[in-house]
Amino acid sequence: MFKRFVLAAVLLAAALPALAHAADRGEAKAKVAGKTVAIEYGRPMLKGRDMLGQAEVGKPWRMGADAATTLKTEADLKFGEVTVPKGDYVLSATKVAEGQWQLNVQKSEDKASVGSVPLAAQKVGDSVEAFTIELVGKGNDGELALKWGTTALKATFTGK
Repeated sequence: MFKRFVLAAVLLAAALPALAHAADRGEAKAKVAGKTVAIEYGRPMLKGRDMLGQAEVGKPWRMGADAATTLKTEADLKFGEVTVPKGDYVLSATKVAEGQWQLNVQKSEDKASVGSVPLAAQKVGDSVEAFTIELVGKGNDGELALKWGTTALKATFTGK
């Protein structure tokens, strides 16, 4: 009996870091044009820092922590002039100037650029401690929002 208890305790101790790591991942999902659009991403915490303010101009940011931020869409998406065909993608964001950001969309298998989408920066009332991505769909229209600290970076899109 004691050996089973010790074995169970060892297995639980070994599994806890993996379980804690899994809790640091987030997923945003929405229906756009009747099809699923999903983003999976890491959720780092601010811990008193101004991470978006510290970002270097011209240097891509993975939009999260650990593994890359991924987009999986069953719909063809259109962000302004940038068309993102249904499929799997890797997302990053780049600060292009103070207060100006863009969303970078790349094919996941070969990292070929699909395009860059301007993001509108807005202030939010309450500071967002854990990096959060939100997707909202309404009919054929959608909105992507990246929220961290007192900043929201947003882009609208349509789907078909």
